[in-house]
Amino acid sequence: MKSYKMLGLLAAFATCAATVSHAAVWFRNTGTVSSGWDGTNLDANCSIANSTSVIYRGSTSIKATANYNSSYTGRYHAMKTKNNVYSLGATGFYGFAFYLSSSWDFSGGQQYQLFQFIANYGNTGCDDWQPSTMIWIAGNQLATRRNYGSSACNRTTQSFTGLATVSRGVWHRVVLQARWTNDSSGFLRLWFNGSQVLNRTGATTINDSRGYRMDVGLYANSWRDQGYCTGSTNRQAWFDNISTGSTFADADPAAW
Repeated sequence: MKSYKMLGLLAAFATCAATVSHAAVWFRNTGTVSSGWDGTNLDANCSIANSTSVIYRGSTSIKATANYNSSYTGRYHAMKTKNNVYSLGATGFYGFAFYLSSSWDFSGGQQYQLFQFIANYGNTGCDDWQPSTMIWIAGNQLATRRNYGSSACNRTTQSFTGLATVSRGVWHRVVLQARWTNDSSGFLRLWFNGSQVLNRTGATTINDSRGYRMDVGLYANSWRDQGYCTGSTNRQAWFDNISTGSTFADADPAAW
């Protein structure tokens, strides 16, 4: 009888352990501008809307468009936003699928952000909205970065460029994993179309507990930062299967 009781206890313990360690999806969007988001980061000369013409899976995707205007001096965001996706000490996976229009112009090497984390540091006397990790393309190359330091006013930014070659007119998958710390226990990992292209250890964020917002879409940041546009003045990109969670499968667009 004692042996049966012990076996029962072990089985119960295993069941409990499995329950504690199971995967958890924190946010999931099937390519729609209305489901689960907290807002839209949208500037003049830009638009963001549901699309049924280019789809990764399901029935819709999110289409983001930016149009250059030489007389306009503002920014060019066309992004959906989700609040408080990470804060200091968290670990998570973050994924999305994206598609550049078949006429996308890779010439000139300007940056086009596809994804970013950003927090409001307006009370610090430094930049008001300050991004941490961002994912972008420059020419046809994928890139990312980490932004870390003791404060928003005392920080270091390290970019990782040339990680993978991006093609126009096809769907690509991106998964990011990060442990958000300002010490050696942090890490930043990136997968492109299922293959790991980055694995870096060390600090990944500012030593501050405020929550970071996740933005997904198109941000033609070079148009404002450089004050001009090279190549095509019209940019269109589609986004689908956007997700965050505790495991790779939670965030991988191909896994759901």
